[in-house]
Amino acid sequence: MSRRTLYTALSWLAPLLVLCAWESASRLGLIAQQVMPAPSRVAETAWELARTGELFLHLGASLLRAAAGFVIGGGVGFALGVAVGFSPLAHALLDRSIQMVRAVPFLAILPLVIVWFGVDESGKIFLVSLAVLFPIYINTVLGIRQIDPKLMELAKVTGMEWPAIVRRIVLPGAMPSILTGVRYALAHAWLALVVAETLATTKGIGFLAMDAREFLQTDVILLTIIIYAIIGVAADALARLLETKLLGWHPNFAKGAR
Repeated sequence: MSRRTLYTALSWLAPLLVLCAWESASRLGLIAQQVMPAPSRVAETAWELARTGELFLHLGASLLRAAAGFVIGGGVGFALGVAVGFSPLAHALLDRSIQMVRAVPFLAILPLVIVWFGVDESGKIFLVSLAVLFPIYINTVLGIRQIDPKLMELAKVTGMEWPAIVRRIVLPGAMPSILTGVRYALAHAWLALVVAETLATTKGIGFLAMDAREFLQTDVILLTIIIYAIIGVAADALARLLETKLLGWHPNFAKGAR
């Protein structure tokens, strides 16, 4: 067994121990079923919801909202980050306003979003887009500004054209920071989605949790929490895979280096 495989196995040890302890405590009666149902009970609930198709209906709705918000917010954040990173004028015009909006809590924006968009899908996607925008914007600006000035001087001395400078120096140099922003943005997207799905809706993992709360279905509430956790881990793994593919040239991101 390689060291990397060993570390991967060890990373799952703590969650498995928690599940075993949780199941044992529930079966021994140390934890009330109404308060914290056993993992086996949560698994049965998941199977029943999957069998009827209800789980996939809600999961699909949440994934579509998250994906749409990520694409829109990520695109806008990247475009703004590139503009501010390259242009002092754009920084003077845009950065302070962006930072002010970033400081506003989501729950404070929620009433205004309802006024603007009502309770349609557009409002939910807007909230996710807004959450995704800021991590990608900040890390794109940071990545561009951390480019080694000597590389830029060398490119100018050798007569490299500006598009080539961006393609061969700026984007590769800023990519580690940009992908870090992507990882943060993926986490923020799900946090925003939880808030967004508290709006009037009939589909989504957030709706499933809110509906279960009304009927005191603790097993369903725990299932939604576990689903969010699994999706978060899967999204982070996807981001790490993207780092490995795009940053294979970088010693800190090369395969086997992490």
